[in-house]
Amino acid sequence: MCFPFLFRATLDTRSKQINEEMKMAAALALAELAREPVPQNVKDAVGRDLTFGREYVIPTPFDQRLIGEVCTAVAKASMESGNAKIMINDLAAYKQALLDKFTS
Repeated sequence: MCFPFLFRATLDTRSKQINEEMKMAAALALAELAREPVPQNVKDAVGRDLTFGREYVIPTPFDQRLIGEVCTAVAKASMESGNAKIMINDLAAYKQALLDKFTS
């Protein structure tokens, strides 16, 4: 689930490699997103109610919030670990640009 977004952030920051910090950031972003309320459009796409618990521990691939949350977390981890060649100064703007581009 995290790989398309992990790769996207790696490319956006021109990271030298995918390190453990970036992988952990992706995993934690997925875990946090699974605990948040699921938007109605995602529930409609899946065809059932999604609430964190036994039956829903990883966000569905139809959740458009994934690109913003996971990419931003991975990019931040890459920069903080000294792995990134390109620094993203405004992570909020980066997240919004991803959401605008891929959710429209």
